[in-house]
Amino acid sequence: MNASTDHHASGSLTITGAVLEEIGRPGPYSGSRPLTISELQLAPPRAGEVLVRIEAAGLCHSDLSVVDGNRSRPVPMLLGHEAAGTIEEVGPDVADHRVGDRVVMTFLPRCGACAGCATDGIRPCINGSASNGAGTLIGGGRRLERDGEPVHHHLGVSAFATHAVVSTHSIVSIGDDVPAEVAAVLGCAVLTGGGAVINAARPKPGETVLVVGLGGVGMAALITALALDDVRVVAVDALQAKLDVALELGAAAAYTPADASAAGIRATSVIEAAGSARALEAALSFTDAGGRTVTVGLPSPDARVSFSPTALVAEGRSIIGSYLGSAVPSRDIPLFADLWRAGRLPVERLISSHIALGDINEGMDALARGEAIRQIITFA
Repeated sequence: MNASTDHHASGSLTITGAVLEEIGRPGPYSGSRPLTISELQLAPPRAGEVLVRIEAAGLCHSDLSVVDGNRSRPVPMLLGHEAAGTIEEVGPDVADHRVGDRVVMTFLPRCGACAGCATDGIRPCINGSASNGAGTLIGGGRRLERDGEPVHHHLGVSAFATHAVVSTHSIVSIGDDVPAEVAAVLGCAVLTGGGAVINAARPKPGETVLVVGLGGVGMAALITALALDDVRVVAVDALQAKLDVALELGAAAAYTPADASAAGIRATSVIEAAGSARALEAALSFTDAGGRTVTVGLPSPDARVSFSPTALVAEGRSIIGSYLGSAVPSRDIPLFADLWRAGRLPVERLISSHIALGDINEGMDALARGEAIRQIITFA
C-alpha cells in the first residue's frame, strides 16, 4: 500500500469527493450547488476489489443526467464514472492487477457469468446493472460513508474523488505510456462512441458514417470512424464550434441538422450520440436504405420518437441500441489504446478543458449548455 494514504485505525481512508446531495435542483448549478465537496471515509477493498488513486476524471452527460433527474439514482451519491488512476492497494483474491498498475475505470461492471455477459457486449451485465441501480459495488454493499452515514456509489466507480474502491470487474489495466487523461476518456467516451462504430454499426470500406451530436461520445465515434480504412465521415451538430472541430479532425463534411435535412444527406451508418428524441428522429431521417441507425444517447425515460415502420421495413433499415458501445471493456480498451499509440486516434483532441474538483457545478453548467466536449478534472 502506498505510504502516503491516510488510513484511520478502523482501516478507512479519508478522501475528498463531490457528493450529489439532491436530484433535480434547477440550473444554473453554479447557484443551486447540487454537488458539494466533502470529506468521506472510504473502507478498504474487499475480496476482488482494489483501491485506486484517481489521477483524472471526465465530466460526461451521464453525470449530468443524474444531476438533472433524467436518471433516477439514490442520494447522497459520490458522482463520477469516467476516470483513470493507479492502484494503491489490492484486496484478497486479486490476481490480475497489482499495486502500481494504471487502470481505466468502466461504468458497467461485467461479472462474466450472467446471461448478459454471454452476449459478447450486446446486452449489459445483469448483475452489474442491478448493483449500479442500487448504488452499490457489484460485490455487494457500499464502501463510502460521510459523518457515519452511507454514501452511494455511482455506476460502481464514484470517480469525482481523490480515491475509489472498485471491483476488478470495473477496471482494465493499461500501460503507463497512456496519459491518465487519455486513459480516462477511453473508459467512457471512446468505449461508448468508438464501440458503437466498431461493434454495432460495423461500416464497410466505401461507406459513409454520419455522427449526430458532437459531445464527447459523438466526437469519439467520429475519430474512431476516421481511424478505419476507406470510410467517409460526416458530422451533424447544432453548434458551429463543434462542427469546426469535426472538420479539423478530418470529417469530410459538417452540417447543422437543418442544413443536413435541406441537403438530403444520407448515410449507411448513422450514430446518434446526442441523447434526445429529436436527435434520434433526425438520425433516422439521415439513414439510407439498407442502413443502420445506432443510438447510444440516453434521453429522459419518458422521451418518445416518431418514425415510419413502413420505411423501416420497405427500405431494409435497422435501429440498433448500443449501451456502452456494445463493448467488452477488457477486449476493446486495449484496442483503442493501440490505435492511440499508433497515432490514429487523437483522444487528446476530445479534451476541451481542465477544471478543478471545486468547480464541478460550473462544469455541469457547461455540459448543460452543450459547450463542452470533455472537461477533465485532474488530481495532484
